[in-house]
Parts: sequence; C-alpha cells; structure tokens
Amino acid sequence: LRRGPSTMTPINIAWIVSIAALLIPLSIHRIQEGHVGVYYIGGALLEGYTEAGFNMMWPLITRVHEMQITIQTDEVTAIPCGTRGGVMISFDKVEVVNILKKDHVVQTVKQYGTDYDKLWIFDKIHHEINQFCSQHSLQEVYIEKFDTVDDRIKEALQADCSRFDTGIEIIAVRVTKPRIPEVVRRNYEEMEAQRTQLMIAVERQKVIEKEAETERRKARIEAEKVAEVSAIKKQQEIMEQEAARNVSVIKDHMLLARERAESDAATYRRDSEAQSNQKLLTKEYLELMRITAMANLSKVYYGDSIPKMFTPLA
Repeated sequence: LRRGPSTMTPINIAWIVSIAALLIPLSIHRIQEGHVGVYYIGGALLEGYTEAGFNMMWPLITRVHEMQITIQTDEVTAIPCGTRGGVMISFDKVEVVNILKKDHVVQTVKQYGTDYDKLWIFDKIHHEINQFCSQHSLQEVYIEKFDTVDDRIKEALQADCSRFDTGIEIIAVRVTKPRIPEVVRRNYEEMEAQRTQLMIAVERQKVIEKEAETERRKARIEAEKVAEVSAIKKQQEIMEQEAARNVSVIKDHMLLARERAESDAATYRRDSEAQSNQKLLTKEYLELMRITAMANLSKVYYGDSIPKMFTPLA
C-alpha cells in the first residue's frame, strides 16, 4: 500500500507549537502560601480546591480565585449611626480579626461567593453598630458602655457565623472611639476635666486622711507601748511585793515554829521536872529534907515546947 503525503506540514507544526506556547502559560498558575484555589468553569464552582504552589487548569474556560485561610483583618470604615436620643455619631473604623476554615472554603464560596466577608462581616458590622447605638444614649455609647462594644459585636458576629455554618471564626473585634458633634465633644472634655480635678481633690483628701490616720495610729501605738511598759513595771512591783510578803510569811512561820518548839521544849522540861519531883516526894525524902533544913539553922531550941516542925514525921 502506498501511504499518502503527510498532513503535518511545517506550517501546521508551527501553529500547534504556537498555540501550545500560548495556552500552557495560561493553564499554569500559582497559589500563594496561606491561600487555596477554587475554580469556576462556565460560572459553575468546581468541587475541591488546590493547595499553595503551582497548579494546572483548563485555559480560557477556567477561572481561579485565591481564598485566604490564614488570619486576616477586615476594616470597616465610616459607620454612621444614631443614638437613642437622636444624636448622629460616626465610628471611623472597626477592625475584625477572623479566619476562614479550610474545610469550609468550597461550601462558603458556593453559598456566599468569594466576597463572603462582605455579607458576614462588613454588612453585619453596620447592622450591629446601628443596633447598639439605637438602644443606648450618647452618654452610654460614648462613655459608660463603650468598653462593652468589642465583645458585643464579636459575640453577635460569631453567633450568626456559627448558626449558618459559614466556617468563619471571629477572633477579635476592635472598635475605635466614635466621632461626636463638636459642641458635645467640648462639653464632654470640660466634664472630663472637671471629673479629673474632682478625682485629684478626692485623692488629695484621701492622702491627707491617710496621713492623719497614720499619725493617729502612731500615737495610739506609742500610747499602747507606754501603757504596756507601765503595766509591766506595775506587774513587776506587784510580783516583788508578793515575793517580799511571801518571804515575810515564811520568816513568820519559821519564827512561830521556833518559838513553838522552844515552848514545847520548856513545857516538856517542866513536865519532866514535875514528874521527877512527884517521884521524889516520898516520906523518906521529905524527912531527909527536914533534917537537912534543921541542920542548917543557926538557932538551937530546948524545952518541952519545941515547934512541931522539928518533931519527927509520923
């Protein structure tokens, strides 16, 4: 069989190479770190996403969008609102720190588009700020409850994002101080200056009272110290007097005991002598004593009338 002439002429090959050289760069694209790529063909969102790096797609018919999956900060600016009293104020900026979870990217983009944060953050911020202002007075919005705005908006945003399963996590909300009418602002500044002066005066009074209290406490401590020293000395004197009295009592007891012992000894001696004398008073002893007494007389009696004392005992 004879083969016909080839249709791949140099011109056709050149066309193919030119088209490939044109389409290949269009099909290769790069996804930045911290992002994933989602793809549309003919306006329909494809399932799945690509990671960071170089990726391929069908050129001309495929459209790619990079979706950030790292922490980002959305800034909502120039938010007007009216307070409960009808005063118009404006918040210059509200910052919302948030992150889109990777496993919710396709679902969130399919339901809310690539500008999902406009619906769930930007528009929601306007709504929540106006709700807050309309429910409170200027005094509450500007001063008394301003410190609660951040948490209130954060909780409201997160509640809606979680209820509709958007995959958005609200990390933090920062609200700047609102701008108020100039006349009202000056009044607040004057009030703040007066409040500051009052606080200074109150603090000065507290310092004076504290110093006076310190002096009173020092005087009381000093008086208590003097009283304690006096009480200690008085107690010492009482103890010394008690000790002296105890010594005197002991001496008295000793003297009494000694005198009693001496009295008992004298009594015993007399009793002993009496008992001895009682034993000596016999007839013979008395006769002996009579004769001895007569022998000691210096006079001699003669005659019939001699005193009976000189006659023998019967």
